[in-house]
Order: sequence, then C-alpha cells, then structure tokens
Amino acid sequence: MPSPTVRARIDDAVRHLRSVSPRAPELAVVLGSGLGPYAGTLSEATPIPYADIPHMPHVTVPGHSGQLVIGDLPDTPAGARSPVVAALAGRVHLYEGWSPDDVVFPVRMLVAWGARIVVLTNAAGGIGEGLRPGDLVLLRDHLNFQGRNPLTGPNDDSLGPRFPDMSHLYDPDLRARARGVAERLGIGLTEGVYAAMPGPSYETPAEIRMLRIVGADLVGMSTVPEAIAARHMGARVLGISCVTNLAAGVSATALSHEEVEVTARGARATFTRLLDGILRALDPGVEPAGAAR
Repeated sequence: MPSPTVRARIDDAVRHLRSVSPRAPELAVVLGSGLGPYAGTLSEATPIPYADIPHMPHVTVPGHSGQLVIGDLPDTPAGARSPVVAALAGRVHLYEGWSPDDVVFPVRMLVAWGARIVVLTNAAGGIGEGLRPGDLVLLRDHLNFQGRNPLTGPNDDSLGPRFPDMSHLYDPDLRARARGVAERLGIGLTEGVYAAMPGPSYETPAEIRMLRIVGADLVGMSTVPEAIAARHMGARVLGISCVTNLAAGVSATALSHEEVEVTARGARATFTRLLDGILRALDPGVEPAGAAR
C-alpha cells in the first residue's frame, strides 16, 4: 500500500487534534532548545504528547520535550480576550535523519488547523558584531545552507503555490510590533540574518568567516524549513533567536549543547516576558493600534 500523501497525513493529524481540543489555535509558537517550559505557562491548557498525534515525528534532542500544548496566554484577566495559542515544545531537525516533510509537518499541521501566525524561536550562535550570549534577536531574513528545501518535489496546490514569494518571509509588520513590545518592556531586541546549516557538528571557524562575509548574524540548525513551509501555506511568520553561544572562531571556548541549554535557561525569564508581550500584540482577533480602517 502506498504511503499517505503529505496532505492526507496533515488531515489525519488535524482530525485527531480536533477530537482532543475543540479550540483551534490562532497563534502557533515553536519553542527551541531550552525554551520548552514556556508551554507550561499557558492557562486553560490541554497538553498533547507528540506520540499521540498521528504521523507526528518524535523528538530526540535534549531540551526538546516533545508535546503540543493548546491554551490561553498566562495571566489573562477574567473576561479579557486571549488568543488560542498552540505551543510546540520541541522540534525535529534534518540532522536527526528526518525528511524535510517530517521536519515541517508540525508547523504545517497547526497552520492547517487554523493558526494564522507562526512564531519560530531557536537557540543560535552569535556571529554579528556585538552579539553576546543571552541576547534576543528578531530574524529579518535567512540564508539556507542546509541543501534542502521542504517544497522540493511535486507541489500540492491545496497547501500553497508552486513558486511562493519569500521577499518578506519574516513579516515586517509583526517585527515592528515585536520591537514595540520590547521597547515598552525595556528588553533589548536587535534584528539580524539567520544562517541555517545542516549540522549536527558545529561550524568550523572558516565556515563562520564565510557566513559573516555573506551577511549572517546568527547561525543554527533549524527554523528555515519551518519558515518556508508556513509561508508557503499563507501563514505570517515571526522569528526570534536567543543567542546561546558565540560561534566558532568568535568564542574562545569549545562549543557544546550543554552551553546552549544553560544559556537558554538563563535567558528564559526575559524571553518569557518578551514572548508573552509579543503574542498578545500579535493577537489576530485584535486590530493593531493605528491600523487603517
């Protein structure tokens, strides 16, 4: 029997999620290394282990717990509106051996279920001048050095067009709202270009010099496939990196995943405050201040 199509797999998963939670998400957030506990802050929450979701890939990387949580933003006053948020506590990566379709399946599933905005977070190495561990950086653009694109192969027109435009993949309006939230909260938030590498080995100093020459400020092993797939399906995308280490040749010490997790935990309180504020500001059900009528 032939394997089910990508569309059929997505539809199977969405049917299951609807049977578990009657509320479809308006916002989806993917939580990178060390940031998964944010999902536990959602109120009125329904946790769903990845293992219970049809066709969902299982996570293997430390710091990625592997559950989907549907809920409201924390500390929402009684009677006030909160967007329904779907938080993916953990992702899978190409370097684990998963196919591009598997890597982007969770994001495609949530967009098909109803999410109109996707917020992608990650732990990244800092390349740009002045970046330090713990800094938070909005993604302005990306460079795909992974050698894979999740749209390769026959296009399913029910998901999106054959040749989607990526000129404004990281939505300028969403970035402006995120910057406004950071300014109001007194949290430093810069912008930069994220370079996606295949991994799992960290980059060599020569590769980091190359990435700096071509304009990268950050380097990591995720996010780009999910961003492409979400945009292909018509969702609006916002990306945020937490700088957890300086890249090879920038850092004077050996790189390790333990360092990534420790720095991410140290930045978690600030990141959580920022993410709360940003998700409220991105609420698809509330017209932004100053919007044309």
